[in-house]
Amino acid sequence: MPKRPAANRVMRKWLGLAVVLIVIDQATKLIAENTLRFGERINLLPVFDLTLVYNRGAAFSFLAQGDGWQRWFLSGIAIAAIVFILWLMKTQAQDSRRMMLALTLILAGAVGNLIDRLLYGHVVDFLLIYWHPWYYPAFNIADTAITLGAILLIWDEWRRWRKSRSNSQSQS
Repeated sequence: MPKRPAANRVMRKWLGLAVVLIVIDQATKLIAENTLRFGERINLLPVFDLTLVYNRGAAFSFLAQGDGWQRWFLSGIAIAAIVFILWLMKTQAQDSRRMMLALTLILAGAVGNLIDRLLYGHVVDFLLIYWHPWYYPAFNIADTAITLGAILLIWDEWRRWRKSRSNSQSQS
């Protein structure tokens, strides 16, 4: 029975980090909205610009050409993902700090972009990386959190797989 308060304390810590990341995401989007004109580009580095663009679709503007239905479809997917991530954090990942960090990053990114979709009907993007003719689609802090979380999740699973493989070979 004493494990529940400790688990709740752990969850509160990770959810607190998610809230901080969501606030940073929303604050940077507001700054971009208030300082940049749509489509304007401000060069900061030879490979990095600030630019204000809107994405009505998903990653890489997938479904962006829809006539508005994608807003609610993608919002529904985000809500389902958020519920699933919260369930994973509560039931599955308590023992792994790396897994909890990965899920927290993905959760914060999903919530940050969901807020945009619900409030504006599109996601606010403002970071642009490029190299000569190659451009990575504009993105935001929420997208960065999701990407880092996914990388961490894959790394954590790979490490678990290697450890279990190593343990099973040493027992043979």
